[in-house]
Amino acid sequence: MFRTERPGTTAASALGMLELVFHAAVRNIRKGHGNALLGLVLNILQSVLLIAVFWVITLIFGGRGNGIRGDQILYVMSGVFMFMTHSKTIGAVSGAEGPTSAMMKHGPMNTVIAIAAAALSTLYIQVLSLTVVLYIYHAVFTPITIHQPVAAMGMVLLSWASGLGIGMIFLAARPWAPEFVKLLTSIYMRANMIASGKMLVANTTPNHILQWFDWNPLFHTIDQGRGFIFLNYNPHNSSLSYPIYVTFVCIVIGLMGEFYTRKHMSASWGARS
Repeated sequence: MFRTERPGTTAASALGMLELVFHAAVRNIRKGHGNALLGLVLNILQSVLLIAVFWVITLIFGGRGNGIRGDQILYVMSGVFMFMTHSKTIGAVSGAEGPTSAMMKHGPMNTVIAIAAAALSTLYIQVLSLTVVLYIYHAVFTPITIHQPVAAMGMVLLSWASGLGIGMIFLAARPWAPEFVKLLTSIYMRANMIASGKMLVANTTPNHILQWFDWNPLFHTIDQGRGFIFLNYNPHNSSLSYPIYVTFVCIVIGLMGEFYTRKHMSASWGARS
């Protein structure tokens, strides 16, 4: 009836944690929709709808003279996909199961696994959606060429990582003021529709406008990503190091906040968070 737990090796512990993250990520993917394939299709349709909306906006406001020579739809996609990856990651991580969740009553489960599962499940869905949309556009409509695909994918991952860091800060603060943090998260995600600057080209944007976007790490990853996607665009008014530093700082603050919250948690918080 009783079993003594024997400590395993570091490698065995790491593999065990990776297995838990995998199963938790699969659970997160299926939690949004019972049919995983239909959930992917819905996410693709959402991406396509955003691309269509912003493409129409660029046509109305003369976006073809945006200073980037290349496929206009690819230009819109570059902003939309990084924006969606960043925003969806913030939403998933900030809404991950905290220390008072019923899932934490299971021995191997902890908040680190919950955060990793939420972030990885979002990355999986977004990368799969991106791949499918780009392939369909390339095969059905017009062939496209990405100048440095590996580096461009790196900017997608950096957009994801910055969303992970910001989401962790919201997650750590949520048990202390659930409704306020939920409202703050929603405001930040909505504000990013404009503050990400996905429809701007930093090289041709005046400084008095640029200062409204320069604080946002997503603005930098989008602009740097376009430098890797398009052969004839070399970003001058954005930085590659800035979003890396911001991501690192946000993740450290998020981990510290999560540790402090977990240390001072109360079972009664579960009813209000």
